[in-house]
Amino acid sequence: MKAFAPATMLADDWRDGLFAGRVETSEGPTPVLVHGGVLHDMSRVAPTMSQLIQDRAFDASAGTALGDLESLTLSADGDLRLLSPVDLQCVKAAGVTFAVSAVERVIEERARGDAGKAAEVRAMLESRIGGGIRGLVPGSSEAMTLKQALIDEGMWSQYLEVAIGPDAEIFTKSPVLSTVGWGAEIGVRSDSSWNNPEPEIAILADSHGEPVGASLGNDVNLRDFEGRSALLLGKAKDNNASCSLGPFVRLFDQSFTMDDVRTAEVDLLIEGEDGYVLKGHSSMREISRDPTDLVAQAMSEHHYPDGYILFLGTLFAPTQDRDDPGRGFTHKVGDMVSISTPKLGRLVNCVTHSKTAPPWTLGISGLMQNLVSRGLLGAR
Repeated sequence: MKAFAPATMLADDWRDGLFAGRVETSEGPTPVLVHGGVLHDMSRVAPTMSQLIQDRAFDASAGTALGDLESLTLSADGDLRLLSPVDLQCVKAAGVTFAVSAVERVIEERARGDAGKAAEVRAMLESRIGGGIRGLVPGSSEAMTLKQALIDEGMWSQYLEVAIGPDAEIFTKSPVLSTVGWGAEIGVRSDSSWNNPEPEIAILADSHGEPVGASLGNDVNLRDFEGRSALLLGKAKDNNASCSLGPFVRLFDQSFTMDDVRTAEVDLLIEGEDGYVLKGHSSMREISRDPTDLVAQAMSEHHYPDGYILFLGTLFAPTQDRDDPGRGFTHKVGDMVSISTPKLGRLVNCVTHSKTAPPWTLGISGLMQNLVSRGLLGAR
C-alpha cells in the first residue's frame, strides 16, 4: 500500500474542513485533529477519540502540531500509521435502507445463499415488485398497503419489513476497537464463496446520540452466509478485519453539514489482480430513511457512554458476473477496494482472508495500559 496522499485521499476542500482521527505513533494510538491541513496530536487534551468527541475538544491549537499533512509520511505500516478514526465507540450499522438493497436481500433469502440461483429470483422479484418500494416512506399507510399486497402474493420477507416498516434494522457490526483504517487489509471469511464490499457513509455520534461528524466505511458482507439464514448475520458481518473506516471523521461545521451527507454521491472502485474492474455508485438521495432518523433509532433507549458510529447502509448491490455467468460478483484475495466522495475523501483497503489478515490484538485493557504508561490517564 502506498503512503497516504492528502491531495487524493482527503476531501476536495481538505484544508478548509476539520477532521478527527487516530494515528499510531511510536508511543501508541493517538487521537489527532487536522485543521488547516496541519496534523495535531491531541492526546494530552483527550487520550481517546471517544473523549475528544464527548468533550468537543476541537481546538487544534490546544494540541501539538506534528506538521503539514503533505510533509508527513502516513502509511498503513510505517512509523506514523493511519488507524481507524474511532476507538471506544460502539460500531453499529443500519441495514436495508435502500430499495435496491431490500430487493437484493430478498434475493439472497430466496436463493438460500446460492449465487447461481440469484439471477432467476431477481427476475421474478423485479417483475412483481419493480420500483414499487422506491420512494415509499417507511411505516406510512402506502407502505403498509404494499406490505399487505405482498403478503397476499406470498412474497413477503423479513427484509421488506425493515425496508418499508416503521422500524429500521440496526445491528452491531463489530466489537469496540476492532475496526481497521485506511490502507489496512480488509477481510472476508475463507469459507465464503459469495461476498461483496458495502460502501457506506457512517455517522459518528456522542453519548447523547448527537451526530458530530461523518466518515467513509466498508461494511463487508458475506451474501452466502446471510442468504442461508438471517440468523447468520453475525457470521456474515463480524469477522477479523471485516470493517473499515476512514481516512478521518469530518466534523460537522459551516463547511460540512448533515445536508452534505443527505446529498452525497459515493463511488466504489474494485480492481482485481486478475485485471477485473468493477465500478459502483451509491446516491444518498435515494436512502429510504433520513440519516438523523437512523441515528436516533440506533440510540433508542440504549446508553452508549463512549458514543457510537453508525453505518447508514448502501445502494450498491453488485450483480455483474465476475467469473461464471449468472454467479454475479464475489471478492478475490488481492482486490483493491476504493470508496470515495468529494466531501469525505477516499477509503482504500486491500482484500484478504480474515484468517490471514493481521490479528486484532489491542483490546480495551491493552489500550488502557498503554494510556497509563504514557501518563495520559488521571486527573486533568
